[in-house]
Amino acid sequence: MDLRIEHLPKIRVLRRPEQGLRALVERAPQAEAYTERVVEKLRPYLTWLHAARRRLATAAVCIITVWLFLHVTFGANGMVVYRAKRTEYQRLQKEIDSLQNENNRYTDQIKALKTDPRAIEKEAREQLHYTRPGEVIYVAPAPPQPQSPATNAARK
Repeated sequence: MDLRIEHLPKIRVLRRPEQGLRALVERAPQAEAYTERVVEKLRPYLTWLHAARRRLATAAVCIITVWLFLHVTFGANGMVVYRAKRTEYQRLQKEIDSLQNENNRYTDQIKALKTDPRAIEKEAREQLHYTRPGEVIYVAPAPPQPQSPATNAARK
C-alpha cells in the first residue's frame, strides 16, 4: 500500500493589508484613465439621455397608463369579468326567487290537502278520475305521436 502524496495543492499566501492598499494606490492612475475612456465613449449617449429625459418620462407614464387601463378592463378581476359575474348573480337571484315561489305554492298545496276537504276532492277528481254519483267524465284521447323512420334510407 502506497501512502505517498504525489501532487500537493498550491498553497495561497495571503497578502498583508498594507500590501493590498499599496497595490490599490499604485493602480489608481490606471483605473482613472480607464474610467475616463469609458465616460468619453458614453458621453454622446448620456447627453442624449439628459436632453430626452422629459420625453422618456412622458412615454413611460403613457405606457403605465395604458397597461393600467388594460389591467382594470380585462384583468382577472376587471370590468369585463365583474359585469359577467353581476349578470350571473342577477340570473341566479331570479332563479332563487322563482324556486322560492314554487316552494311556497307547494307548501300551501300541502297545507290545503291536509286540512281543506275541497282541495282533497279536487285532487281526487283530477288525478284519480273519481266522480260523484251521476257524473260522467269525458277524457280526450292523447294526440297520436308521429312515427319517425327507422333508417336514413326511409327518410329520403
